[in-house]
Amino acid sequence: MSVSMRDLDPAFQGAGQKAGIEVWRIENFCPAPIPKSSIGKFFTGDSYIVLKTTALKTGALRHDIHYWLGKDTSQDEAGTAAVKTVELDAALGGRAVQYREVQGHETEKFLSYFKPCIIPQEGGVASGFKHVEAEEHITRLFVCRGKHVVHVKEVPFARSSLNHDDIYILDTKSKIFQFNGSNSSIQERAKALEVVQYIKDTYHDGTCEVATVEDGRLMADAESGEFWGFFGGFAPLPRKTANDEDKTYNSDITKLFCVEKGQANPVEGDSLKREMLDTSKCYILDCGLEVFVWMGRTTSLDDRKVASGATEEMIRSSERPKSQMIRTIEGFETVKFRSKFDTWTQETNTTVSEDGRGRVAALLQRQGVNVRGLMKAAPPKEEPQAFIDCTGNLQVWRVNGQEKIRLQAADHSKFYSGDCYVFQYSYPGEEKEEVLIGTWFGKQSVEEERASAVSMASKMVESLKFVPAQARIYEGKEPLQFFVIMQSFIVFKGGISSGYKKYIAEKEVDDDTYNENGLALFHIQGSGPENMQAIQVDPVAPSLNSSYCYILHNGSSVFTWIGNLATSTDQELVERQLDLIKPNLQTKAQKEGSESEQFWELLGGKTEYRSQKLTKEPESDPHLFSCSFTKDILKVTEIYNFTQDDLMTEDIFIVDCHSEIFVWVGQEVAPKNKLQALTIGEKFIEKDSLLEKLSPEAPIYVIMEGGEPSFFTRFFTSWDSSKSAMHGNSFQRKLRIVKNGGTPVAEKPKRRTPASYGGRASVPDKSQQRTRSMSFSPERVRVRGRSPAFSALAATFESQNARNLSTPPPVVRKLYPRSVTPDSSKLAPKSSAIASRSALFEQRLKTPPQEPSVSEPPKASPKTPESPAPESNSEGKEEKKEDDKEEEKSMSSRIESLTIQEDAKEGVEDEEDLPAHPYERLKTTSSDPVSDIDVTRREAYLSSEEFKEKFGMTKEAFYKLPKWKQNKFKMAVQLF
Repeated sequence: MSVSMRDLDPAFQGAGQKAGIEVWRIENFCPAPIPKSSIGKFFTGDSYIVLKTTALKTGALRHDIHYWLGKDTSQDEAGTAAVKTVELDAALGGRAVQYREVQGHETEKFLSYFKPCIIPQEGGVASGFKHVEAEEHITRLFVCRGKHVVHVKEVPFARSSLNHDDIYILDTKSKIFQFNGSNSSIQERAKALEVVQYIKDTYHDGTCEVATVEDGRLMADAESGEFWGFFGGFAPLPRKTANDEDKTYNSDITKLFCVEKGQANPVEGDSLKREMLDTSKCYILDCGLEVFVWMGRTTSLDDRKVASGATEEMIRSSERPKSQMIRTIEGFETVKFRSKFDTWTQETNTTVSEDGRGRVAALLQRQGVNVRGLMKAAPPKEEPQAFIDCTGNLQVWRVNGQEKIRLQAADHSKFYSGDCYVFQYSYPGEEKEEVLIGTWFGKQSVEEERASAVSMASKMVESLKFVPAQARIYEGKEPLQFFVIMQSFIVFKGGISSGYKKYIAEKEVDDDTYNENGLALFHIQGSGPENMQAIQVDPVAPSLNSSYCYILHNGSSVFTWIGNLATSTDQELVERQLDLIKPNLQTKAQKEGSESEQFWELLGGKTEYRSQKLTKEPESDPHLFSCSFTKDILKVTEIYNFTQDDLMTEDIFIVDCHSEIFVWVGQEVAPKNKLQALTIGEKFIEKDSLLEKLSPEAPIYVIMEGGEPSFFTRFFTSWDSSKSAMHGNSFQRKLRIVKNGGTPVAEKPKRRTPASYGGRASVPDKSQQRTRSMSFSPERVRVRGRSPAFSALAATFESQNARNLSTPPPVVRKLYPRSVTPDSSKLAPKSSAIASRSALFEQRLKTPPQEPSVSEPPKASPKTPESPAPESNSEGKEEKKEDDKEEEKSMSSRIESLTIQEDAKEGVEDEEDLPAHPYERLKTTSSDPVSDIDVTRREAYLSSEEFKEKFGMTKEAFYKLPKWKQNKFKMAVQLF
């Protein structure tokens, strides 16, 4: 498209350079910028151009242009807005999507920019702004429609305006009433309350009262009586009458027209195909409610203006005020446009479009125009984050037919490609302990065991009252969260489950299950000690890749292969994985290009192999969808510019970020529908609403309201957990917020005991626990499983009215709200039992032996005639109170002592039970490495003298350092 300065209005100079909203009003047939303070205010007699600039994850800027036409705007101003929108698109490089917005029939995308609503004011620039600020408040009546965004329209203040289907807001001088039609939904009522809050803040300075009136409540309710008093008293409402605005248009019938010389000529064809569109022409696709204008990449600016004018005339002549016009450029078609065609092949790509964008920018720059915003921004260089704490407790089960077998801690991260696994991970969240229950399907696993795994995981979630999040993960598509949970993850070929064995027997195929004494090749990948994987691949040369390192073993012969493009981190990971796969054996290092003949012989000879680093599905900008799932049919509606308030507790929503799918389930969703959440996620992938070619094996998460983990809430600009903690439906919650001045009313949280999750049992099974490192969050002190005695003590006597002393407040953040210190007199019966139990536990913790000095509490008995005299009884009470205080004080000191002992063990990393080994055998480059040690804590096996020699400090001082600093010291002495 040819561009010259005469085609570009000076008002658009510098537009679209950064994310945000810019607005121009048409004044004297020219666009005039609107100040930021006035953005969102519209007048019925004016026409506006709105530019929404969005910064994408890729670093590029996406532009959406809307021109809004007030109901009283002149035809000339409307035409000017349409033409200037085409010019603005040209100034932005010719790639923006353009929308025609008519007052009262705006698109949901447009309204999402101005949440909760827009309420156009009477007047306009052409009439000299004849709207007058009234000295007295004028009572107004508004009708609200919409479940996700609200269309607000002022209607005559009369009873005849009301009906049973809609929601109305009556704005009086001292009170705002919301009238809920009996046929309106809870979600519509909740959204209308956001408009009430907007009116309260905008026109009443946030000080007036708010009342809600339910259709059919008559005069019995005081607020209902007050509401109907404004209408002269109650009377039955009339039925809703159909008008032009309620007409529906058939969107299934599509007609394609080619615009030539200002005329729209029909294009013949049985079905729509991409090949019908010529890059040198403009086309109109009439779909009834939506009318698209497609502009070829090589069309001129004048051609595009003519096509837009022809479309305007088509809509006007057919009397379709609700029809929305959407203009799109070749190569940047919207999903809705592409979905109308039976076949669609994207012929253009970003390289071509960026080239054209650069040419436009260069031309404008020569004319002295600032073009910084026109060029693609450099993609932000961000390291991917897992958004999950890696210090939790993990349990893993292997699916074996219709049962699951619990794995020992040493095998938690060792999976077989022919098997399915169920895992449960409990970890400290932002405010409480979080739980993730998931399934992992190997590439060679059988369908029957996959179904069993899903069923088992769903039952586990259901048994915990749908509190945990649930994940479905396929081999090769694992998200970063999974790798961080597993840390040192190994995938072996073959399988050991009954389902896999039965499958290979029936198919009569070779069993290639991993044999530790046989020939095996492992591909090593990852980013560090807490995110490293060893994947068994075919032992042939084409399996190699110059960007990675590999481990090859055959019996006692072990080789490491270092690709020329591998990093130092990759080489470190090889050493760590060797300790897990083939410990205690001498390895033969092979550098790419200087391999031994024996190495190539084991791989069947040297052949070509890859050198490019493998890439995973990139995470794209998130999209939120509302879901309706009935009779196995899934319907979705996209919600634009979404926030937490768009999540309604009665519904199911999906967040799609391409690489992962998140299904959010509200608390008020029926239990049977909650069980279908995973199925809804799978149906969404099949539907592929964004035409983005979603992988059927993309990870799916099911997130329950109130238990949203950080890796879900990160998609929202802000997250207030107190909103999820509120009780009631969406309308009831929102009403409490509105009446509380816009602040969520926090419900009293339910206290959860650690035992309820299984991952942090009251008496942990030490054989099933594993040590998890802390480098994920250096500021967080690691809290591993406490000793059985301490955990039992804390769990058995934990109470809502007793302070939890299991961890000193300065060291670890509490998982639950701090409770009030109880009255000591109420603890007398319990304190003696605690003291007795404490003494017993202290013996088990190797404390100096002593006999319990406090007997069991006597059972309470009713008073008898032989009761002591009042004087002596009073004295006895005083003595008893003193004894209770002493017992409670003694118990507190014992628990604190026990806590100090436990934390002391944490501080020195359990070094007291570890054997000492010489430094030469412990370092990573040792030729005679020590076997049977924790390779992530090599330094702990040094003697005190040798430790101080190497690190220049004692072990006690070392373990007080932040984890990252510990790792730095360890790397310096080859112990990391």
